[in-house]
Amino acid sequence: MDRDPYGIIGYRGYAAADRALVLGRVLQEQGIAPADPAHGRWRNLVHALKRLESDPLPFARVRATAAGTATELAADDEGFLHAWVPLPAATRKSGWHSIALELVDERRKRGARAEAQVLIPAAGARFGVVSDMDDTVVQSEVTDFVRAARLVLLENARTRLPFHGVAAFYRALERGAGGAEANPIFYVSNSPWNIYDVIEDFLAAQGIPTGPLLLRDWDLGLRLRRRPNHKARAIPEILAANPTLPFILVGDSGQEDPEIYRAIVGAHPGRILAVYIRNVTPHPERHVAIRRLAGEVLATGSILVLADDTLAVAQHAAQHGWIAASALADIGEEKRADEGSTEVKVPAPGVEPSASVPTVVVEDDPPPGDGA
Repeated sequence: MDRDPYGIIGYRGYAAADRALVLGRVLQEQGIAPADPAHGRWRNLVHALKRLESDPLPFARVRATAAGTATELAADDEGFLHAWVPLPAATRKSGWHSIALELVDERRKRGARAEAQVLIPAAGARFGVVSDMDDTVVQSEVTDFVRAARLVLLENARTRLPFHGVAAFYRALERGAGGAEANPIFYVSNSPWNIYDVIEDFLAAQGIPTGPLLLRDWDLGLRLRRRPNHKARAIPEILAANPTLPFILVGDSGQEDPEIYRAIVGAHPGRILAVYIRNVTPHPERHVAIRRLAGEVLATGSILVLADDTLAVAQHAAQHGWIAASALADIGEEKRADEGSTEVKVPAPGVEPSASVPTVVVEDDPPPGDGA
């Protein structure tokens, strides 16, 4: 038996009325140092390979304890924990709550410990946000395999680039038009759990609001195993856990976000305030397809906005009263600063910016004149 120590990684989940979604993984400790802007591409490559070649403990038994109430969980064949546990009344206040995790597998004499965080949205929240990560928040170039691989393998959380102005925009969404709404943001991405720490560190480094992170299980060995329809399953679960909140969906045009979001709008009438799609594809046929989808979204009672500019999306949100109009100045200032930061944060070799297209907004009724 492998003698290297196993540990538990607790991921950020969320809670429903009386239960919490515990997310985590049991795997061999990787010995990866925190990201640093001074790290060279060789060190980044070594760390990336360590993440991708993780050694999990299949079917491990883990005890999850919330406010003294313990539940025994079983990991899957890749060491992942994805389970709902009872949430005692004492921990049902809004905010982040810690759930203690302990490895109790008889195959390991020394039980590893960790904590998983779960979010209960604030009572004053007016809406929630579901956001993709790749090519929505962070520049990933997922439409080009070679460029995407260079970014994942050669950059780290402190050298990856956000889309210009996105941090200020997401902070404005979190604050809402009232300034203190604490609207929750859920990040649902097709990125693998192997790079969870990279995404978590990236969000913190860029000042992007913290939120539950729901990534995907990839087996990068001899076969590639991915959970099918990850977003199509994860997003309805978020909506079901927050039945009183309407949502804004944010994604990009490079993968299937528009199609997935269109289906969610249709399946949940009245729940989706708007769909914001960042353009990352220069192909005219893709623009035509998204325009068609925008009409379908409109027919179901929502709005779709296609744009390659964060400020354009923010202006739309301000017009509809979802963010404060006063936040636009901060978003514009940060956008200009981010554009200037490209002189310091140089993209990986061969990664060039995509061509832009005009903003496309498809909606039935004009926004209210008073911004309420």
